[in-house]
Amino acid sequence: MKAAKFILIGILFGIILYKSEAASWYRIYEMFQFRSFHMYGMIGTALATAIILVQFIKRKQVKDSNGMPIVFLDKDKSITRYLAGGTIFGLGWALTGACPGPMFALIGSGYWTLGIVLLFAILGTWIYGVLRNKLPH
Repeated sequence: MKAAKFILIGILFGIILYKSEAASWYRIYEMFQFRSFHMYGMIGTALATAIILVQFIKRKQVKDSNGMPIVFLDKDKSITRYLAGGTIFGLGWALTGACPGPMFALIGSGYWTLGIVLLFAILGTWIYGVLRNKLPH
């Protein structure tokens, strides 16, 4: 029953991404050319919402769906890994026109070529898992 709830939330999230044009390759292209505020406004709204929700979770000591407390780890002082990871993520996003959330929404809306992107996203995740212990963290 819990799985059905999360599947429904995922479907709702995909519909919102698609209807708000966050999954639009053209909107992402506009963003990377600094020609439109649309995506920056959506990302800024998501960031503001996340900040508010994280503060709420910390102050109210909210528990996860299994009843376990949600724990936030201390900030990492290493900026290099965030710059490298963000650059790789951004390049992939710019080349494919989709980050992971919209990627699933686009496949669900019939853009089957994004299946290739999904395949390589899974492959990249698997390679990271294999190399994780050898990478500097």
